[in-house]
Amino acid sequence: MSDIKSLLEKLSNAHGISGWEGSVQQMVKEEIEPYVDEVRLDKLGNLIAIRKGTGPSIMIEAHADEIGLMVKHIDEKGFLRFIRIGGWFDQTLLNQRVVIHTRSGPIIGVIGCKPPHVMKEDERKKIIEAKDMFIDIGCTNQKEVEDLGILPGTPISIDRTFSPLQGDRVTGKAFDNRAGLIIIIEALKRTKSKSTIYAVATVQEEVGLKGAKVAAFNLDPDVAIAADVTIPGDHPGIEKKDASVEMGKGPVVVAADGSGRGLIATPQIIEWMVGTAREFEIPMQLEASDGGTTDATSIYLTKSGIPTGVISVATRYIHSPVEVLCISDIDRAAELVARCLETAGRYF
Repeated sequence: MSDIKSLLEKLSNAHGISGWEGSVQQMVKEEIEPYVDEVRLDKLGNLIAIRKGTGPSIMIEAHADEIGLMVKHIDEKGFLRFIRIGGWFDQTLLNQRVVIHTRSGPIIGVIGCKPPHVMKEDERKKIIEAKDMFIDIGCTNQKEVEDLGILPGTPISIDRTFSPLQGDRVTGKAFDNRAGLIIIIEALKRTKSKSTIYAVATVQEEVGLKGAKVAAFNLDPDVAIAADVTIPGDHPGIEKKDASVEMGKGPVVVAADGSGRGLIATPQIIEWMVGTAREFEIPMQLEASDGGTTDATSIYLTKSGIPTGVISVATRYIHSPVEVLCISDIDRAAELVARCLETAGRYF
C-alpha cells in the first residue's frame, strides 16, 4: 500500500480545479499508459485510456477536478475578489493560503476579511460569507496585480499539502476525487479481465457532472463504474443514522444517492458488485444516502441508458482542505473494481 500512499500524496498535492485539470491529467496519463493500448484527450479534456478486448465493454471512471476559486475582480488597492468553483462551505475558506495560477507561474495569496477587532457585536455573531472575503497577495495597486498576469478568470486553488496521520490514515486536499483516480489506475494494474475497458479521468464533475456525460456519450459502454468518495458517520457532529458507513471498513457500494434524485443502481448492478465482493472475500459496505451524487448520475442517463454503479471510499471532511481517509480503503476499492472487471461477463 506504500505505492498507493505515495501516489495519493502526489495527486493530492497537484492543483487542478474544475476546467483546469491538465496537470492532474498528465500525471494520470503517466501512471496508466503502460497498462492500456491507447490514451487520448477528448474535446472537453477528459482523459480516455482504452484497453482493447471483447464484450462487455466497461467504463471505469473518476473525476480529476477539485473544487477551487477564480478571480472575479481586482480592486484599486490590489486585493482580489473571487467566485467559488464547486461546493464550498464558506467557513472553511477564511484565512486559508491559496495559489493563484498564472501563465508565468504560481502566486501565493491569503484569504482575509474585515478584522474581528473592528466588527460590531452583531457582525461577530454572523458567519462570514465568501462574498465578504478577499485575497491578499501583497500588492499595493491593481496594476501590480495585472503585471503578474492575474486577471479575471485566473484559477485559484488551496495551498495545502498531504500529511500522514496515525495508522494508515492520511489527510490532504482533493482526496475528492484523487482517491478515485488511484482506484481506477490500480484496478487496471491488477485485473486480468479480457473485456474492453475504458478508463476515464473526467473533468468538471464538481460543477455539474459535465465531463462524464460527454465521455459516456462518446464511448457508449455496456456498463460503467464510477469511483468516488462518500461521507462516513463515524466522527463527532454526525450520527450513523445519517451516514451509515465508516472509514476502515472497506469500499462502499452505493445503492442510491441524493435521495434517489441522483443514482438509483439497478438490482443487477448491486448483485454484480456485492456478489463479486463476497466471492473474493473483499470487505465492503452498502450505502443509500440523501446527500450528494457522482458522475454515475450523468453516465447512467446517457443515450438509451448505461447500467452504472458506484464504488466509493469513506472520507471525512469532504470539500475542505483537510480531508481524511484510510489507505486500506483505497486498496480494497481498487481490488473490488479489478475483480468486477473480471466478473462483468456473468452479469451483462
